[in-house]
Amino acid sequence: MTLRDWPAAERPREKLLRQGAGALSDAELLALWLGSGCPGSDAVAVARGLLQQYGSLRALLTAPADSLCARRGVGPARYSRLQASLELCRRHYLETLQCGPVLSSPDAVRDYLLAELRDRDHEVFCCLFLDNRHRLLVFEELFTGTIDGASVYPREVIKRALSHRAAALIFAHNHPSGVAEPSQADEIITRRLKDALALVDIRVIDHLIIGDGACVSLAARGRL
Repeated sequence: MTLRDWPAAERPREKLLRQGAGALSDAELLALWLGSGCPGSDAVAVARGLLQQYGSLRALLTAPADSLCARRGVGPARYSRLQASLELCRRHYLETLQCGPVLSSPDAVRDYLLAELRDRDHEVFCCLFLDNRHRLLVFEELFTGTIDGASVYPREVIKRALSHRAAALIFAHNHPSGVAEPSQADEIITRRLKDALALVDIRVIDHLIIGDGACVSLAARGRL
């Protein structure tokens, strides 16, 4: 049986058009992404099999390319389409940030950083460069690896800030462990960067730590 043999009201596409995407299960949404099934299995059955194999939707969406491409019903073409869909989501969040002052959209900042950083398997140190009205000029990944005093260079941050003519910065980095609690090293490098940037009259507004579904603000903790 194919999806065309299902009652019209139960087909994922018709259900989405009638009730909205939120009414669909994970398997039904994946089925729409797949577009079609395999010999002997419709798209929903393939989607359910993928969810069962990987254990969760997030594990499936962040699986390595070689793993997903080798799965029955996926392959390079569908994997590429999946990555394009995820990147569209990230760019959607970024455009939301660019519509007004970043400080007036804390949820948008959190959503974007979680989408961008939460599933990295290594630490990434990023900057949101802001103008004097706290509007986003550009988002950049500056350093990778273990984030400590030896791997984050204040002079490079200052160089990038001046090149963008930034008036203020928000730092962000992820904890691959999933625990968003700031470390002593996080606080030390934040103070070093804040002191260095103050010499060129650039404010540090916050340093956000991204974990597994959590975003902790050093400013909100009174540690900036």
